[in-house]
Amino acid sequence: MVFTIDATDESARACTLKTAHSVIQTPVFMPVGTTAAVKALDTADLLEHLDTKIILANTYHLYLRPGAETVESMGKLHGFTGYDRSFLTDSGGFQAFSLSDISRADDEGILFRSHIDGSKHYFTPSKVLDIQYSLGSDIMMILDDLIALPATKQRLAVSVERTTRWAKESITYHRFKQKNGTGEDQNIFAIIQGGTDTEFRKISASSLCEMDFDGFAIGGLSVGEENTLMYDTVEFTTALMPAEKPRYLMGVGTPEDLVENIARGVDMFDCVMPTRNARNGTLFTTFGKVNIKSARYKNDPDPVDPECGCYTCRRYSRAYLCHLYRAKELTYFRLASLHNLHYYLSLVKEAREAIMAGRFSQFKREFYRKRV
Repeated sequence: MVFTIDATDESARACTLKTAHSVIQTPVFMPVGTTAAVKALDTADLLEHLDTKIILANTYHLYLRPGAETVESMGKLHGFTGYDRSFLTDSGGFQAFSLSDISRADDEGILFRSHIDGSKHYFTPSKVLDIQYSLGSDIMMILDDLIALPATKQRLAVSVERTTRWAKESITYHRFKQKNGTGEDQNIFAIIQGGTDTEFRKISASSLCEMDFDGFAIGGLSVGEENTLMYDTVEFTTALMPAEKPRYLMGVGTPEDLVENIARGVDMFDCVMPTRNARNGTLFTTFGKVNIKSARYKNDPDPVDPECGCYTCRRYSRAYLCHLYRAKELTYFRLASLHNLHYYLSLVKEAREAIMAGRFSQFKREFYRKRV
């Protein structure tokens, strides 16, 4: 990985990240393709209509189905999907924690039952990396000890200590594997934990950032805490992270969350919100959210967003999308997902352009001025 800072505007950053498969300009939003597919879209949509440079897939889901060995035998993620740009794979620890009826973390890893068939599995720091070597992702997330909020100080202390221990195991294992010819083009990110407690965030960041990771993520946020508390935690944490490496805020969030956290120095984002909300009838626009299933759009000839140049807005009206949703036509899911992802990708692109021009504060003011 090659990472360069192209411009800064106060704390906001415009950077370039080069992997073996693509050149990624930040700030960047990564569409979520949990099972090696962004829901309702295909690879042509991602490459031709959205021009994505990186998408996210999930280790937990691909390990259970179709299996890492199957993906590897089909040319790893890039060959299996036909998407020849970058993949980031989450470790799967969050899914093992949240989807399993029986999930238990100990000092060595996470024991869980498959949500598919109930079979027992055990994730350790080295095992999740072995799975990701088979998947062939460009950026691999290490196993961390994620906890629900609010949490006691005692549980936060255990989480931070355990995450640090697993990080040491992960980086040692990864560098050993690279020296022996495995994962040479794959990069590894650590995940800073600590809830919304600044003391524990500082301990976690200080411990992890001393290690030789290729980038660092902020995990354990956007899990129900108030937005202002999340923003304060991000601002505190980014100040502790090395400037010369990528900063990734995991699982966040709304358009407002992206703008606010770009202002606080975050480079990379992912979230299921644009595609999930699209499928549920909520479309994001320059002027705020549109509930396309509402009867008010039944005879509306305008595009979803008059300022949007996406495939959907160039071709179809609000009335047509309202009809598709109400008729439960599958075409709706594709058109709505294309629009929402285009909106998110355009938003971070415009933020980058503003940072490069030294006018990010004006961009932020204009973003809020237009929203109703």
